[in-house]
Amino acid sequence: MPDEEHPSERFRRFARTALAHWNGGRSSRHDAERAREVYQSSTMGALIDGVYDGDVTVGELLRHGDFGLGTFNHLDGEMLVLDGVCYHLRADGSVEIASDSDLSPFAAMTHFSAGTTREVSSPMTRGEVTALIDRTARSTNLMYAVKVTGHFSDVRTRTVKEQKQPYPPLTEAAAGQAETVFSDLDGTLGGYRTPDYEQGISVAGYHLHFIDDSHSRGGHCLDFTLQHGTIELTERSELQLSLPTTEQFLNSDLTPANLEGQIKQAEGG
Repeated sequence: MPDEEHPSERFRRFARTALAHWNGGRSSRHDAERAREVYQSSTMGALIDGVYDGDVTVGELLRHGDFGLGTFNHLDGEMLVLDGVCYHLRADGSVEIASDSDLSPFAAMTHFSAGTTREVSSPMTRGEVTALIDRTARSTNLMYAVKVTGHFSDVRTRTVKEQKQPYPPLTEAAAGQAETVFSDLDGTLGGYRTPDYEQGISVAGYHLHFIDDSHSRGGHCLDFTLQHGTIELTERSELQLSLPTTEQFLNSDLTPANLEGQIKQAEGG
């Protein structure tokens, strides 16, 4: 078995691959090319290191897609974008539509157009739903935008609260956050299934946020049971990675020891 690749080299290798897809600006791209793209601002490695000051506005994010997730300036709650509307899910349980001027330190956006649909007519746990998606996806080496709509018997969520400087790392900010279990409700899970080789750039595996149909409750999804509903997948083969130029990002350690373990701890995996 080959020696394990150092995290910094894995980062450089992935960055070269991602940049190879970029051919000189959105204005020169055809719509068909843009339809294959996920636009991402910053990296999960930066969030892990406490880079919570955003330099990308919600308005700019919405130029790159109508579907996605992320967080807000100072790690103030969770972001979920559905049908071009950006929802701000706060730690106090409130939900509001974000302003175009709101800033984000991390987000991933795409234009959602379901290429594959699966109907669910009997109860399925989170593990069963993700296993079905894994079997449905064409390859584990591509990115998939995932939307699950339907009736849930339970959804367990966590929503981080706004942080103050000096910012703690994400594992500390997420530790001890109150969890909420929603029961017997209709809603939508939105997010991504990302290849393992993107760990540190994104969240490898599944990263999902939830909002109910009344748009009044939601958060970062830790677990769920889907009673019945619809699973929609959108395959994506291109990544546009936009890195911050803030002083905090420039001086951040993006390849710490046990990065994968820290991401799983922070995400509740």
